Formats: sequence, C-alpha cells, structure tokens
Amino acid sequence: MVGKKIKIIHIVTRLDMGGSAQNTLLTALNHDPQRHSVSLIKGSTHESAMTETETQLVTKHLTTAKKRGVEVIDFPSLVRRISPLHDIKAFIHISRLLRRLRPDLVHTHTSKAGILGRLAAWLARVPIIIHTSHGHVFYGHFGRSLSRVFLQMEKLLGRITHHHIALTPEEGKDYVNLGVAKSKNISVIHSGVDLNCFKRSATKSNPKRDELGISPDSLVVGYVGWLIPIKGVTYLVEAMAEVVQRHPHSLLVLVGKGDEKGEEEMRLREQVENLGLAYKVRFLGWRQDVDEIMGYFDIFVLPSLNEGMGRVLVEAMATGLPIVASRVGGIPDLVKHGENGLLVPPADTAALGNAISALLQDGARRKRMGKAGNEMCRPYSAEAMVEQIDVLYTELLEKYSQNRDSQVRFLLDTNGDRLKG
Repeated sequence: MVGKKIKIIHIVTRLDMGGSAQNTLLTALNHDPQRHSVSLIKGSTHESAMTETETQLVTKHLTTAKKRGVEVIDFPSLVRRISPLHDIKAFIHISRLLRRLRPDLVHTHTSKAGILGRLAAWLARVPIIIHTSHGHVFYGHFGRSLSRVFLQMEKLLGRITHHHIALTPEEGKDYVNLGVAKSKNISVIHSGVDLNCFKRSATKSNPKRDELGISPDSLVVGYVGWLIPIKGVTYLVEAMAEVVQRHPHSLLVLVGKGDEKGEEEMRLREQVENLGLAYKVRFLGWRQDVDEIMGYFDIFVLPSLNEGMGRVLVEAMATGLPIVASRVGGIPDLVKHGENGLLVPPADTAALGNAISALLQDGARRKRMGKAGNEMCRPYSAEAMVEQIDVLYTELLEKYSQNRDSQVRFLLDTNGDRLKG
C-alpha cells in the first residue's frame, strides 16, 4: 500500500440526521485526504421523511464532504426496508462499482447496507471488509422470527467480514456470545461526538425558554431521539403521570420525530392527552438547535428497549446533565449507576418514575452526576473516533499486505524448488 493512496469505500443506506448516518459521514469527512481516497455510497433518504431544514443540513454536509474530496455516489435502490426488487438492483449496482473501483477497503454501516455491501465486496475480492452495525437487530427492533433471520444472516456474513467495529464493550460481547464474530476480530470504537458544541450549550443563556413554553421555575426532563417503539418513549410518558404528581413544576420535553408514517408519534400524543398531561409535555419535533435546547434540561432520560450505544448520551454528558436510562445494550458502558446517572430495567414505568423523581428532588446530586458525566465523556470525541478507525484500517491493510507477500514468497520458493528438481 506504500506509495499510493488507500482507496476506501463507505456504504450506508439512508443518510439523514440520525446517529448512525452522522457517524458514517463524520468518519468519511475526516479521513486524511493526503493518504486516503474516499467514496461514500448512500441510499435513498426519503424513508426518513426529513423536514426541509433537515434536508438542507444533510445537503450542506454532503457539499462539505465533496469539497474535502469525498466522492458521493447515490444508489436510490439502496433502501432500509426489505424490498427484493430494490435489494437485487442495489446489490448488482454495488457489485459492478466495486469491481470497477477496486478499493483496498470497504466499510459498511447499518444492517441492510452491511448485508448487500459485504456480500458484494466479498464477490469483488476486496482485500479488507469491515462492518459497523451502529446497534444491532438481534432483538427488539423486529419480531422474534425476523430477528432470528437477521442473526443467522449476520453469522454467515461474519465469515466473510475481516473485522467488526462495536460501539461499546457490551455490544462486542453480544457479537461473541451470539456467534457473530470472534473477539480477535472485534474492535470497540465509540461513536464520535462534537463535544465542544455541547459543552458550549451548558453555559448559554436561555432566550428560547418562552418560545418553547419552559418557565424559569420548571424542572425539565428531556429526551432527544427518534419517536419509535424501540426507544421506549411511551414508558417515559406514562412515568411522567406519577412524576408530575410528586413534582408539580416538572415538565417533559421531547425532541425528535417519528418514522415516515409517524404512527408512534400519534400514539404518544394520544397517550399524553389520555393521561391529562398536555400542559406538561412539549413535542418539539426535529430541531437543528439540539445543543442549545439540551442546555435547558435538568435531567436527560433515555428509556430505550434496546440500544447499541446511545450517541445522544454522550451529548447529554457533554452538556453536564445527569442521566436516567434503561439497563440495556451498550448503555451501561456509558452510564455508570450512581456516578453520572441512574439505570433502571427497560419497560419498567415505576422504576423509571422513581429514578426521575429521585434526581428532581436532589439538586446537589444532579449537579454532582452532571459534572461526573462531563468528565467521563472526553474519550467519545469525534477526533478520537476517527483516529482509532484510521489506526485500525492501517493495521488491517498492513496485515493483509504481509500475508500476501508471504504467500507470494511461498509460491516463488516452491516453484524454485520444483525447477531445481
């Protein structure tokens, strides 16, 4: 690989403002252009039902990527949902492109892109194939039958994947325990966050409080993320019915949106009405100023039923917020119970409400936990993530080069012996 740029191709389905998409884009953006030639294959984003502001922001990021030398390749057939016609078409297009570009390394992101991209890379004989699932589909996202299908597919694909990147140690253990990958073929690299952006938000004034309907004496319980069933927001809403009884000044602020159909968001709004919490819950939708809004929170809550890492937890920690979260997936790797937050069982409304109430009534404890989280989040910077990924790429490519050279020497020696004989 010496003397020429390393040709890297990233493959992801939808590129929106979600954590996995932003993580992928951040990685592609920050490769050293002097050492790497980078391409980004992305699918359609219409499934994300992005707002006009989101679309503009994604377009801005892609423009920046192109200016930095990243080749952005659109494959509209690469969709997140299961669609045999689209999937076959995307697979053919990816396969042809990889055979033409002959990359040194293919890095796939998320489940669907991981399936199609890795198989295409294997058939195209790409030297190094890496996969980051950004969470996993082994449980919680789908029904049991479909989850088993995905697990079996991941086990098969694990045989052609040179390396997996897990976002947390717990996620890495899941890969090993479920037989998806061997521990020697797994690296834990946390999803990177622009920590400085969120650290600034903690010291900002609050000119938007009136606009958002947050009074100066409100105790704000905040959530940021997708409004979809796997995030467990319905349990948070239910818990707030009890919390507001104990703490009349408490307020729940939900930042985020649902999927394309928006069914879960409609259910949540109906739930809020039925519980008589309309005056205590704010639905803000997707916001570009999340860093500023999180500065208004007193507590951050992530009630997920399954979570690979929870990138938003790092943002909350950088903002200096104490956290209440479910004890699932990779969350315990970030939230240390009693140190920077409280962990509760998933889907346990009573435990969730008790944890929130415990922090709301103890300002000193909130401050102490927020400070601890702020100190603990430093290894999760975007710079640290990209540096670790770059080191991994270099190690894997050097190992491949050494193995290839050894095989060539073996063949030469063997043929030489044959000629002598």
